[in-house]
Amino acid sequence: MTAPPSFASPRTTPGSTTPFDVGLPVLRLVLGAIMIVHGTQKLFRWFDGPGIKATGGFFSRAGYPAGETMAAIAGLTETLGGLGLILGLLTPLAAAAVVGIMINAITLKWSGAVLGMKGVEFESLIIAAAVTLALTGPGRFAVDSFLPVLRNHRLVHGVLALVLGVVLALVVLLLRD
Repeated sequence: MTAPPSFASPRTTPGSTTPFDVGLPVLRLVLGAIMIVHGTQKLFRWFDGPGIKATGGFFSRAGYPAGETMAAIAGLTETLGGLGLILGLLTPLAAAAVVGIMINAITLKWSGAVLGMKGVEFESLIIAAAVTLALTGPGRFAVDSFLPVLRNHRLVHGVLALVLGVVLALVVLLLRD
């Protein structure tokens, strides 16, 4: 009598490929690409984006101080966070950066209605995907798995990174008028 296969651990024997090894890079690639597109829209006007000046105006109207500086920070955070996710480099921190940006985005868009997300479904899904990556780690096919310090992802790393991302998001929200 054999035991049923367990999928509790993303790693099995050396050299074997698990569902985690295949699925996590797909999630990292798609989420990272979405974030890079949004970041470069703000920074460089790529992909029909508004650029720093227009995005800065939006941030100023939304009550953030130094609108263009905040636009640059948001664009860099999205771009570098997305790049980190695609590469699987500093994955918990990259995911936490995405969570922080999306907390601010939801705060700006949400109408306050308890029922119905009122236009923040996309941002909520991005947060869920980023939290998943922060907590699970990037998988075996990631730069993190080749660096001794980052090779063994621990749940506590993801939790601490997410706490940092949420705290920084709240600090930025407190800066608003």
